[in-house]
Amino acid sequence: MSRVFITIALVAAAAAIAVAQSRAVTHMDSEKVAAALAKGGSIVATKDFTVAGTHRNGPGQVEVHDHETDIFYITDGEATLVTGGTMIGGKQTAAGQHRGTDIQGGQTQKLKKGDVVTIPAGVPHWFKDVGGSISYLTIKVIR
Repeated sequence: MSRVFITIALVAAAAAIAVAQSRAVTHMDSEKVAAALAKGGSIVATKDFTVAGTHRNGPGQVEVHDHETDIFYITDGEATLVTGGTMIGGKQTAAGQHRGTDIQGGQTQKLKKGDVVTIPAGVPHWFKDVGGSISYLTIKVIR
């Protein structure tokens, strides 16, 4: 009986820590944010969301995230983003993550500094063309 109680207490404590981590206020100074935007890198990561700086010098692969909504805030550069449609050549690369080679029937948007894009979970998206380079803040809301 005492083992059951200890196990329940440990699970409850772990759950409380997880909730506290996602409810904690986090501040990152501008130097760390600037470094993450210049090179790419994590700024904040919790079970409910992540914030990262992303930098691209060229196109990427088609991506689909089963449980993550992406929010991009473009801080520098330009790119062509394709969203929606059907992913071609898709393969699961990790749990809830898929990568492909092309999108059929998607919508094309030209992104530039100051733009914001939201991509709901399950929607294919692809940086098809990058004009030199692009830097952007990526916020992933995990459901």
